[in-house]
Amino acid sequence: MAALQSAVLLLIINLGLLWLLMRAPLGRRTICLGRIYRCSPDILWKAMNPAGPDASWHHSVISSRALANRRGIVEQTYRHLDKNGAPSRRLLALEPLPYVAKNARGFQSRIIDDSTLDPAFWNDYRERRIIRPTSDGALLEVEQTDRYRGLAFLMFRYFVLRREMQALDGWLMTGESRPQGYFERPLVQGGLAVLSSLLLWPFFGLDARGLMLSTFLTMVIALHELGHMAAYRMFGHASVRMIFVPLLGGIAVGGRPYRSLFEVATCALMGAGMSAFLVPILAVATQLSDVGLLPSPSRPPLLVFMLILGAFNLLNLLPMHRFDGGQVLRQIFRTPRSQIAASFVVTLCILGIGFEIGLPAKMLTTGLLVFTLVSLVSGGSVKPRQMLDEMKDGERMLVAFGLYAAIAMHGYAIIFATEKLF
Repeated sequence: MAALQSAVLLLIINLGLLWLLMRAPLGRRTICLGRIYRCSPDILWKAMNPAGPDASWHHSVISSRALANRRGIVEQTYRHLDKNGAPSRRLLALEPLPYVAKNARGFQSRIIDDSTLDPAFWNDYRERRIIRPTSDGALLEVEQTDRYRGLAFLMFRYFVLRREMQALDGWLMTGESRPQGYFERPLVQGGLAVLSSLLLWPFFGLDARGLMLSTFLTMVIALHELGHMAAYRMFGHASVRMIFVPLLGGIAVGGRPYRSLFEVATCALMGAGMSAFLVPILAVATQLSDVGLLPSPSRPPLLVFMLILGAFNLLNLLPMHRFDGGQVLRQIFRTPRSQIAASFVVTLCILGIGFEIGLPAKMLTTGLLVFTLVSLVSGGSVKPRQMLDEMKDGERMLVAFGLYAAIAMHGYAIIFATEKLF
């Protein structure tokens, strides 16, 4: 009963955090940051003015220039790639500030075109930059206004702006802009993974068994995200990284937008797909332990890890909106009727595995409702500028069989481990 209560509490906390980060209706919010730089206002204005001579000072900007045939429009080209592997491009509309002091300079802008995202994404976005002279240099004030749903993107924009200001400081001192921040580095992410295990520990019991369970769950999450990262690499992403969010899990991030529906489906499927390769290895290791070829004390941890591996990945294959299973099915089946039918079949298969290991119908129904709620609060997707390439019939069949194999392998892992443990 205590374990069930801990699981319910953990689910409630996760639901609350997901809603706050991804779905909380924040409305229009403005990020305001200011920093004093030890340089003349003229030097700072040449860098901040999108049409200025030093507008491409930032390491992520290739060029920033005013269009000769369109008054007040600036084209900016970035090193970030679009789905075709070309540098992404944005068009900025510059507008004069309505009120600004005589000794200050500034502008406000909005994005009217984007080669990567649908222009509707920028409908509510406005940016204002003002430079004021001070006794020991120049003050840069930046305001970014947009409509937000969830804290996650608001926090992301805040830290990106802070890093830009730090990079500007380095450029003014050395003439070179360098990437700022340590959050994405492997050492920091490893530390966050350890922190996640420690935060999960109390929910499984503050003893050696609880620490083992929380550590195994963190390892399973990391393996799952490594599968996504391997798929990104396979499709030619120049850079991939894993972001660990304590309590909530991990996120694999690619280096460019998707090119095709086949790429979307394969990258989503490979989280559970790569983990499935461990299932026969763990099963054989357990059998070797049974016959004495491996130390007998290793048998229970192997089975527990196998159970957690199978359960986590199988639940992730549920056909919910933001789960990997839902992502895969939406690419294979393109009509609402076929998606509903396929979702029904996949859900029945997963529920059948639950019945096979003896879970009561009430618990399975409640769990299904909870995961549906998790899917609903985990946020929507951003619409790309260009339509993704459709799947060919062979690609569709390949992904469908891959989904079937992943469900079968992880279902087998759960049944095998449950029979051995209980």
